[in-house]
Amino acid sequence: MLLTKKSEYALLALLALAKSSQPKNIDILAKEVCLSKSFLAKVMQNLAKNNIVKSYRGINGGFVLDIPYENLTVLEIILAAEQRVPYVFECSPSLEDCPAQIGESCLLWPLLNTLQTKINGFFEHLTLKDISQ
Repeated sequence: MLLTKKSEYALLALLALAKSSQPKNIDILAKEVCLSKSFLAKVMQNLAKNNIVKSYRGINGGFVLDIPYENLTVLEIILAAEQRVPYVFECSPSLEDCPAQIGESCLLWPLLNTLQTKINGFFEHLTLKDISQ
């Protein structure tokens, strides 16, 4: 499934960060969005590695957005959170890499591949600002 808990947590945390100009530590952020602190911390590490958030240490430290929320796409967030290309279906984007090894004879692949391309395009043009309103 495309939107796993990692993606969901990332989106919720980033929406909370977008509303603040001050860093939010993981304790405050987890409470604010009612999420598991330990799992959220792992998601935030992935977002930091992908330069979506900046992490500051210290008593007033925490996380802030590193990309303006109007420029941050949902696809970028999902890619960073999941650490892989998100597919809605188990189908591969290429017939040769079909997980069921029936790519050349699969009658559904053209439809599912077209749908996946449209979903990716939708998320590529949808920004964090778009979903925060």
